[in-house]
Amino acid sequence: MSAKSVSVLPSPKTDIPQQPNISIPPLLGASVEELTAWVQQHGQPAYRGKQLHDWIYQKGVRSLSDISVFSKQWRAEVAEIPIGRSKIHHRSVAPDGTVKYLLQLADGQIVESVGIPTEKRLTVCVSSQVGCPMACDFCATGKGGYKRNLARHEIVDQVLTVQEDFQQRVSHVVFMGMGEPLLNTDHLIGAIQSLNKDVGIGQRNLTVSTVGIRDRIRQLAQHQLQVTLAVSLHAPNQTLREQLIPSAHPYPIEDLLAECREYVEITGRRVSFEYILLAGVNDFPEHALELAKRLRGFQSHVNLIPYNPIEEADYKRPNQNRIQAFVKVLQQQKIAVSVRYSRGLEADAACGQLRASKK
Repeated sequence: MSAKSVSVLPSPKTDIPQQPNISIPPLLGASVEELTAWVQQHGQPAYRGKQLHDWIYQKGVRSLSDISVFSKQWRAEVAEIPIGRSKIHHRSVAPDGTVKYLLQLADGQIVESVGIPTEKRLTVCVSSQVGCPMACDFCATGKGGYKRNLARHEIVDQVLTVQEDFQQRVSHVVFMGMGEPLLNTDHLIGAIQSLNKDVGIGQRNLTVSTVGIRDRIRQLAQHQLQVTLAVSLHAPNQTLREQLIPSAHPYPIEDLLAECREYVEITGRRVSFEYILLAGVNDFPEHALELAKRLRGFQSHVNLIPYNPIEEADYKRPNQNRIQAFVKVLQQQKIAVSVRYSRGLEADAACGQLRASKK
């Protein structure tokens, strides 16, 4: 997607409901209270709502006709009502155990999800949109264009799908897949609530990654969630940031950081800043020093991410010496920093690559 296409970005809404309404069906993403009201509307006793909730979130049922505790007659009546589960279109496994999924949605659209296992946890990287409108110059997803927002059930489904495939409970979720989560705030908040209350994942184990949309970080803070906010900065100044992220043009880096500081004040939660290191572009010591000056006195943490090359762009990953030099400058300036190396590189790890190649 070219920089000229940025004008078609979905326009931000100024209001975010505290409890986003859910359209039933599909049923996935609904709370036990919402499911109880729904079964009662269909002539069933209230306790059926808790049973339905357990079958959806604990047993992972994909069709109402498979819920054996319901009568055969009622199962037949509601058999065609969708729960809201996707189909695995393609599955790619890396030697390190990372599994990348292409999931086919009800309308045929394809989204990516990633299961990242370690000894003590299973993390799922979820998408929030089909494609992405942010047009980041180094990102395969941004170059593939934007289709639509994902609904709440389509986000929650990604976590349940990975959980079922691994036969292991998901402990952490990161909204770092396809799309800009803060351009889909209603369904983002709904998905966070469902993952927390229905799937049982603690909010502190949920991370929302954003390029930065004016006023949206402030609005997110008003919900007083305990999630981690990760802001994709990728540059220490506005000129370089616009080169890498054309959609950043109307939102100066000074305003973005001011909103992040406000987020810290409101929530008491620190902000993580994602910074992809691109060889010869944003990885010089002077960039590190400029970044440190921007973040001094900030309750924050910097995640440095060595670039993962994609066919659609000519950027390269810096060598280890350049990476460590960047780290050293930040450490000398008393900035909390870590280097995050991507898992599953052999499985088309760059976001959007697998969708483009296997669609």
